[in-house]
Amino acid sequence: MKTKRNHFLPGALALYFSYAMLGIASSILSQYKAQFASNWGAQQLSNGTVDVSMVVSVIAAFGLGRLIAYPFAGPVSDHFGRKVSGTIGIGLYVIFFIGIITVNSFWAAYLIGILNGMANSFLDTCVSPSLMEMFPESASIANLLTKFAVVTAQFILPFFIGGVAAAGLSFRTIFIICGVALAADAIAIIVFPFPKREKPQLNAAGTPEKMHFSIGSVAAILIGFTSSTTFMVWLNCNQELGAAYGVKNPATLQSLYAVGAGIAVLLTARLIKAGLKESTVLILYPTIAVVMLALCYFVQTPVILYIGSFVIGYAAAGGVLQLATSTTISFFPSHKGTATSLVMIASSIANYAVLSAAAGLTKAFGDAAPRMIILLNIVITIVGIGLALVVKTQEKHVLAVSQVH
Repeated sequence: MKTKRNHFLPGALALYFSYAMLGIASSILSQYKAQFASNWGAQQLSNGTVDVSMVVSVIAAFGLGRLIAYPFAGPVSDHFGRKVSGTIGIGLYVIFFIGIITVNSFWAAYLIGILNGMANSFLDTCVSPSLMEMFPESASIANLLTKFAVVTAQFILPFFIGGVAAAGLSFRTIFIICGVALAADAIAIIVFPFPKREKPQLNAAGTPEKMHFSIGSVAAILIGFTSSTTFMVWLNCNQELGAAYGVKNPATLQSLYAVGAGIAVLLTARLIKAGLKESTVLILYPTIAVVMLALCYFVQTPVILYIGSFVIGYAAAGGVLQLATSTTISFFPSHKGTATSLVMIASSIANYAVLSAAAGLTKAFGDAAPRMIILLNIVITIVGIGLALVVKTQEKHVLAVSQVH
């Protein structure tokens, strides 16, 4: 990728690092469900394990926090600058990492979970528009690589967890290290140069153009909901499924998932550079995910989960949400931050509503819940394929009209 000016590269690296920390923040609670549930006073189930439903509920609160913040995070980014939005986001993440290990009640943790989601909102509306402005000739690829930063961190996390445990250190050590690293990254983002904000396009009356919604743009926004559901549900519920299917070390599923997602990002970036349409990826990858989820439902063996974690990491977490964001931004070039917010609002609703539903299924159905959660995931992912077909149809229509004129 070529930059407008080389001095944007340090700022881009700082943004990618912030997204690596975002990846850890979004998945680390699922690695320590039992510890946090015990800290917050959870009861033991009849099989002797700790009821982790309240931890799933806190993870779902991430979506509520995002939903609260996105309506104004995008405008803050567009009107006050990307750095302002990014610094707010990183500051809130520092509070999350330090706060979540110091509270001792579910409701305090739930509030910290909401702050996590708000941090995500402000960081999203900084990072995606900034990178697309830094790399204008490869905007979709620059945005897609944010996912590579996330999955790289999520791949390393289990090894980091193992190293901390082997050293006899408290699990809280990881949270403290992440908080300190993010504080340093905030300073880097403040110091390093960013592109100047683009002036909004004006209409005939001399006022900024308003956002005009088409069927295709609405469908692209809604893919934020469906694509997020596919990977969020798997990421946060695969360990219980692994235990149910007899996987000896369910944490390995996380690493396979991250490897699949990382390979997908790199391969998809090359395919897009070679001419593959983003809208084609939005159809193809969710279709692969649906097939794999169905196999994981019907074939109840450890091997299928190992394969499934890799394939779902590739097809669901390998950049579909980022490409949906890039596609939506292409509909609204003068409102990049706000367009990012709209996709992420849809993603936030998925995080909150679907993970809350998963927590409800876990509490209501116990051992049978993991497979029921797969069925829920399949249905929503199929809806996403339908939305992607609408985007593809709109794209063909716009192309046909432009060729006529």
